[in-house]
Amino acid sequence: MLAKVKETYIVSNNARIWTVTQGTGIPILLCNGGPGCADYLGPVAGMIDDLAQVIRFEQRGCGRSEHMPPYDLETCLLDLESIRKHYGVEKWITGGHSWGANLALSYAIEYPDNVLGLIYIAGNGIQHDREWSREYHKNREERGEKSPPEARSGNDEVNRQGNGSWFEYIKNPDLLKKISELEIPALFIHGADDIRSGWPGEQIANLMPNAVYKTIDAEHFIWLFRPEELKHSLREFINRVVLNVSQ
Repeated sequence: MLAKVKETYIVSNNARIWTVTQGTGIPILLCNGGPGCADYLGPVAGMIDDLAQVIRFEQRGCGRSEHMPPYDLETCLLDLESIRKHYGVEKWITGGHSWGANLALSYAIEYPDNVLGLIYIAGNGIQHDREWSREYHKNREERGEKSPPEARSGNDEVNRQGNGSWFEYIKNPDLLKKISELEIPALFIHGADDIRSGWPGEQIANLMPNAVYKTIDAEHFIWLFRPEELKHSLREFINRVVLNVSQ
């Protein structure tokens, strides 16, 4: 039976933020990429909503959420806290795809007492590496990539502010230390055929004491290519976190 999907607007820092929840069980936040894209993670939520209460949202300035700056990382993290409090969640698994994976990671760093685990899908890591960027743009021009229709259009200003604030955030001198102190279970998944090299995510996984890093033979939007393999990995991880919480 399909899980009931409920859309709700919440007010966070004077902006109306679109959210949606489905399923029951351990709370999981899913953050989509961009920054600047509308939500496209419904298919991923559907893989796990019999195990979890899955909460998704659209960043301010994106999709159905109100266009009200600023669109920086700090404001987005405050919006995530507003979402958590609105749904009465004490602790949750934070997860995301692409830039959303970085957002989920930064939330875990800044609010570690609120996080039970981390799901990091096809994230770009904590780097601003010229060679990584050069390879990505070369691959995008030569190979392109398949993506969901919802992920193609975005807000350029959200993208500019979001990326700019992220590159400032990763300059924090104690950032690597904080990541190494995150003892929560973590699952890192990268597509072997992604036009973005996966080494930055693998570096983070190797910093965290309870992280697992996996590759799947797929492009950036893994569920379009290997849905069952992704589904199995996510469900296995969720069950691991639930077991960890119950002990």
